[in-house]
Amino acid sequence: MANPYRELFAARGSLAFTAAALVARTAAPMTGIGIITMLSQLRGDYALAGAVSACFTLSMALLGPRISRLVDRRGQSRVLLPACGISVASLGALLLCTSYGAPAWSLFVFAVPAGCLPNMAAMVRARWTQLYRESARLHTAFSFESVVDEITYVFGPALSVALCTTLFPQAGPLVAAVLLAMGTLLFTAQRATEPPVHAPVPGPVKSVVRDPAVAVLVLALTAGGTIVGTVDVVSIAFAEARGNTMAAGVVVSVYAIGSAVAGLVFGGLKPTVPLPRLLLFGTLGTALTTVPMLLVTSVTGLAAAVFFAGVFFAPSMIVIMTLVERIVPAAALTEGMTWALTGLNTGVALGAAVSGQVVDGFGAAGGFTVAVVAGGVALLVVLAGHRVLAVRLR
Repeated sequence: MANPYRELFAARGSLAFTAAALVARTAAPMTGIGIITMLSQLRGDYALAGAVSACFTLSMALLGPRISRLVDRRGQSRVLLPACGISVASLGALLLCTSYGAPAWSLFVFAVPAGCLPNMAAMVRARWTQLYRESARLHTAFSFESVVDEITYVFGPALSVALCTTLFPQAGPLVAAVLLAMGTLLFTAQRATEPPVHAPVPGPVKSVVRDPAVAVLVLALTAGGTIVGTVDVVSIAFAEARGNTMAAGVVVSVYAIGSAVAGLVFGGLKPTVPLPRLLLFGTLGTALTTVPMLLVTSVTGLAAAVFFAGVFFAPSMIVIMTLVERIVPAAALTEGMTWALTGLNTGVALGAAVSGQVVDGFGAAGGFTVAVVAGGVALLVVLAGHRVLAVRLR
């Protein structure tokens, strides 16, 4: 039996641009947690650390789609290097301000342009689309990328915290900046696989997120990301309440493993069910599997619950990215994919913030209600948008 993933990398240049993108995209998950770890050690102020990190994350969410729109108009090689340069220089200035005791306001000043780093996950998906448009291999490619997303968001933060705590406080963000610069340089050097710039659509340029179908997909991923952010925060509180804080890392990893395994399996299949219906099934499974989290009484039980919750996440994300590729015009593909990933990242931040407040007020068990509500919202969004998506695919 043929291995779909071996066939995927048969295309010339595919391994090179994937490896380069992996180096660059590890920087984003490393930077946010690295800023928190760095400032908490050097300034001893968790509120300041969280605020600066949130400023960086919000800037990344706001600037990402705009950078990707420029990429669609002018090409990856012309836009990614300047954007990366602004981000790396700003992050370097932030580290210097932190090291030399600059005023707190200066940290925010440089955290904003540091968020200019390009969304490499969208860039590499755009290259896969260019290689395998109208091919069944594109489904496998998006499945593979969902697994890579899981790996970077598990490995990246852990590496950043380890560097900050074992070497010196600035080590995590510093290494992130180096990886971003190296990866972007290597990625843009792969010109043979770079998607061509399409002629702009006549008339006023509108953001693709104004398309109702795209808005449905972005909102669905925002709700899904809220579940991810909730699992991250509440797992720590749950394990701590049972005197086993170290187990929280295992729980979060189990969630990622469940999602990654499901993504790999799903990528090897050739589904015949219409995509809107597949998304509905995946979202229903995501919503239902959040409910057992309310019933767990041990860390082992929680690990089992989040594993099955993760099983539905990657396939749903794969379907969403495939829908984006089918719905969004080729001239705005990178922007469309970036909006979807921005929705995911926004949801993760929202879930972490809201569940943290709920845990403070109602305890760890109460924090999982945020995941249940988010699962319900995701299902309602997909139900409401099912007809819109089906009509767009006709």
